[in-house]
Amino acid sequence: MLDQIETDRELCSDLMNLHLNTASNRMNEVMKVLTIITTLFIPPTFIAGVYGMNFKTMPELGWSWGYPFALAIMSMLVIGLLFFLRWKGWLGDLFKHK
Repeated sequence: MLDQIETDRELCSDLMNLHLNTASNRMNEVMKVLTIITTLFIPPTFIAGVYGMNFKTMPELGWSWGYPFALAIMSMLVIGLLFFLRWKGWLGDLFKHK
């Protein structure tokens, strides 16, 4: 009887460890997605913050193409980061459903 109880206790312990490891792996995948999203949004946010400070001496403010120029730079940064992350293999299987 004691052997059966000990076996059941070890089985329960192993099942609990399996559950915790599975939950930890899922949380790591979610954290990876959130980190990539944050990495993509930081550079455009910085550029928008600089342009939002209302400096009078910024040469692009008097230029009629200044706004599209800033948006183009933000877009190129995000696209460049996407290519970089894909090249490093960090986006490889991230968006595939398991």
